[in-house]
Amino acid sequence: MLPEISLNILDISENSVSAQATEIQIRVCVNMQQNRLTVQITDNGKGMDAETVKRVTDPFYTTRTTRKVGLGIPFFKQEAECTGGTFSISSVPEKGTQIEAVFCTDSIDCMPLGNLNETVCSLIMLHPDIDFWYQYQVNAAEFHLDTKEMREMLGDVPLNTPEVLSFLRDYLEENEADINRMQNYPG
Repeated sequence: MLPEISLNILDISENSVSAQATEIQIRVCVNMQQNRLTVQITDNGKGMDAETVKRVTDPFYTTRTTRKVGLGIPFFKQEAECTGGTFSISSVPEKGTQIEAVFCTDSIDCMPLGNLNETVCSLIMLHPDIDFWYQYQVNAAEFHLDTKEMREMLGDVPLNTPEVLSFLRDYLEENEADINRMQNYPG
């Protein structure tokens, strides 16, 4: 099991990259009144047929040839359900996949959120040509980052240059801190 939710997001997003996604949406929504944290990851990758979707939560099923187990999705599912939350996955071949995990944050089994900003920056650094859309929300306050918009503003400057990554990191940290402060959320 991964020790932080952000590392699960990284793992699932890398699955999207492997599925040849060109667009990946990551939504992290905290509802403090309901003690819920919802993570949605949606991609436009090659998707899966219904039989594969049924089997993908089995740790002894994987499409990888490098090992005989696939633990990312099964662990993510288990981690959400251990808190009293839920997990769902839907996919359409040639259209993409959507995963949603809901964690009950008042459960002793709910692991920490981790460093979402580093997760998002790492994904952009490693995959600068993929369009990432990231939303962070606490109650009604939210912000988002859209690399497609950034690419349009920057022109030929790659997103994984040190200066751009530094800007992105600062942007994510400042906006997350502002929202957490406004909502009295410890993060």
